Amino acid sequence: MNAGNVSIVKAIVHKVGNIARGERLVLSENQLTLNDELVRQMLAKYLLQHFNEHEQYHFTHHSSLGLNEVYTYVKHIFSRPDDFVAETRHIAQLLYQVSTHTRIKEGELYVVQLTGLMLDNDEVDAVVLVKSETKDTFLKLLQHGKSLEVVAEEGINMGKPDKACLIFKKEEADGYRVCIIDNTNKQQDAQYWVKEFLQIEPVADNYHHTNEVLSLCRQFVTQELPEHFEVTKGQQIDMMQRSLDYFKEKEQFSMEEFTSEVIALPDMVEQFHQFKDNYEKNRQVQLDDEFDIHLSAVKKQSKVFKSVLKLDKNFHIYIHGRRDLIERGYDEVTGKHYYKIYFDEEQ
Repeated sequence: MNAGNVSIVKAIVHKVGNIARGERLVLSENQLTLNDELVRQMLAKYLLQHFNEHEQYHFTHHSSLGLNEVYTYVKHIFSRPDDFVAETRHIAQLLYQVSTHTRIKEGELYVVQLTGLMLDNDEVDAVVLVKSETKDTFLKLLQHGKSLEVVAEEGINMGKPDKACLIFKKEEADGYRVCIIDNTNKQQDAQYWVKEFLQIEPVADNYHHTNEVLSLCRQFVTQELPEHFEVTKGQQIDMMQRSLDYFKEKEQFSMEEFTSEVIALPDMVEQFHQFKDNYEKNRQVQLDDEFDIHLSAVKKQSKVFKSVLKLDKNFHIYIHGRRDLIERGYDEVTGKHYYKIYFDEEQ
């Protein structure tokens, strides 16, 4: 996300430890001054540059949206500017209370109010929450009289934040529009940032459906297919590539058309539908059978759709299409499997 035209309105930092380890919660009483323009620009870039604005969530609660604490505190920040410090302290206290898992690290919680962000061609205000857990050690040159000395200091890693949440002042009644980063502790038992602290769910839009169905396809081909059918790695890669090609070439997704064209075999289609039902239950998502394909989600998933056939440690074959030009066999003399590849010319 571009931070070029964004302005920082208010900012504050609290230190949040792990309550289970007896670490402290240190609450600031005052906002950051941020008089240096370079510091403001660097901070805005650090806070915003790694968010994917297409992947959106919204605050939820099993009983009533107004009982979601982060949602309520941020709503007060937007509507009652004078209460900024008090509301950020509430946010930090909540984060401290849910920081009970052994993997959760101590870190600084930045709460920053922003203006000038663009979302869906609208300029909106926002609040960003960033927890910085990873520190870098850097060398600093100091002058003492006529001599220079080098000292080591610890500071913020200016790369991707460990955990972050960007809340746009848009769709308030639906829990706002939210983007997140959760770069550490991705194990199921340690996702306190998303599940316990923020309590958010994906917005069921075209990006979400495209991303989830592609993820479903990838898991089906790599995990489910070889358990129920005799397929080679080459055949798996071929189906992966045809799945991806479908999303790249079509503007709209149709489950009936996709299973007919890509999966094709009736037994595999039936197994795919069973796998889809289990996928939806396990991930607690509901996938539409028809939706407009979102190219940003396709681009994201393309990075994890592997088209590489790895043969022992000696050879990697990159397959991008024409599965009919690859022949697999077994040589009884050498006792080894082989692939025969047909082509017109070397390039």
